[in-house]
Amino acid sequence: MSDEYFQEKPGRALRSWALYQMLAGAGWGALFIAVIAAFLFGIWGISLLLPPESKEAPPPMGSLTIEAPLQTDLA
Repeated sequence: MSDEYFQEKPGRALRSWALYQMLAGAGWGALFIAVIAAFLFGIWGISLLLPPESKEAPPPMGSLTIEAPLQTDLA
């Protein structure tokens, strides 16, 4: 190795280290988002393979939903 590497000024070394840490964190964040996106795209791809009738079924929690009463009279 060259001796210039060890003769680096402390401020420059700190900036290099901080930049590396920020880029590494951004890389881990991008990887995390890419994994989540791949998972969601996988679920979406599987949903395309289902028959259309499966999308017309009533919701499984239909009896627990709250619906507003229908008002037909005018005030």
